[in-house]
Amino acid sequence: MRRYSLLLSLLPLLFFFNLLTSATVMAGQTVVLIHGYLGGGYSWYINGISATLHHAGWPMGGEMSPFPALAPVIPQAAGDYHYTIVLPSEAPIMIQAQHVQAYLQLIQQRHPENELILIGHSAGGVVARFVLVSQPQWPVKALITIASPHLGTAWADTGLSIVHSPFGWITPFLGLGTLNRSVGLYADLLPEMPGSFLFWLNRQPHPQDVEYIAILRGSDPGLHGDGVVPALSQDLNRVFALQGRARLIPTWGQHDLHPGDGLLLVQVLKELRGD
Repeated sequence: MRRYSLLLSLLPLLFFFNLLTSATVMAGQTVVLIHGYLGGGYSWYINGISATLHHAGWPMGGEMSPFPALAPVIPQAAGDYHYTIVLPSEAPIMIQAQHVQAYLQLIQQRHPENELILIGHSAGGVVARFVLVSQPQWPVKALITIASPHLGTAWADTGLSIVHSPFGWITPFLGLGTLNRSVGLYADLLPEMPGSFLFWLNRQPHPQDVEYIAILRGSDPGLHGDGVVPALSQDLNRVFALQGRARLIPTWGQHDLHPGDGLLLVQVLKELRGD
């Protein structure tokens, strides 16, 4: 009788444990693709990356934008999905990060049990990293950056020099108004130095339970950089707060996204999932 009483007393605990186990098994990955400067959700479509993820088991959950289109699928709470988002990519990093945080809140409402994986291309990787630093409560499993200027880029300095030159006023008439609209972003992406935005960001505590992965892009035999961002600047291990914590994946190519990135991301996502 005592044995049966003990079993009966344990049933609620066993039921609760089963619920937890089921939730853990059902939980999936929510992949959020964050575009770079002058990009958009289309940045992940035109090169087949979104399609590659879809066919590999991470179907499209939708595109988050100020004017959202209908999602091609009706996402369930659990399971693997990927989302694209649309940012004001000429705006400073902090402004873009506010948009990302708003989108993440909506995405997490759809998939409350899923772990988040943030994938950022170019400046989008810096935006994603700022989100982690400023809002560490997000359940982020991994941050993957592709050709991101974590230590800055000289092109930002060039852009500021043009805007502040005697010819800066004429750039809008030459179809180069983006230079004037991007002054705040250029200032954020200046090569790291005391007093700069990146100097500050790179010395902030970064979440310890996040996996950091940097996909390095190189277009020369020595993979020294992609013509826009030097390889050293793409290296997350050179971020002061992340020394030795990041995994590096060298790739060949120009700065833009290309089809091979989709296949590489599928491989990395499977590894993160434990496949």
